[in-house]
Amino acid sequence: MNKRDKFIYWITTIPLALGMFSGGVAQILRVKESADGILHLGYPVYFMIILGIWKVMGVVAILMPKFALLKEWAYAGFFFAMTGAVISHIIIKDHFAEVVAPLVFVMLTVVSWHFRPEDKKILQSNLK
Repeated sequence: MNKRDKFIYWITTIPLALGMFSGGVAQILRVKESADGILHLGYPVYFMIILGIWKVMGVVAILMPKFALLKEWAYAGFFFAMTGAVISHIIIKDHFAEVVAPLVFVMLTVVSWHFRPEDKKILQSNLK
């Protein structure tokens, strides 16, 4: 992995991990702003707790060494959760400002996944 790719990986993975972790903890703890947000989108509060647990576990999976398949699942989970948030905001006709944060996390997820180091990727030979 060259220096540029490593830099891009970490410059996207750090804010992704921090954002998912802090958001997940806020959801698990049922912070009022998180609960208000999830209710605004039309989802029940218990859904927020499930998402929060998955986000925290996803951050652990992405940052720990090895377990490439688990990392793929974590990245997919972040992608689905954040694209789901973008779509939910669009469906209820929220202002674009409400869509920006989840859209940024979609982009961070995709770029971090794309530039992840070789030891964090599933090798085709491992799938046979």
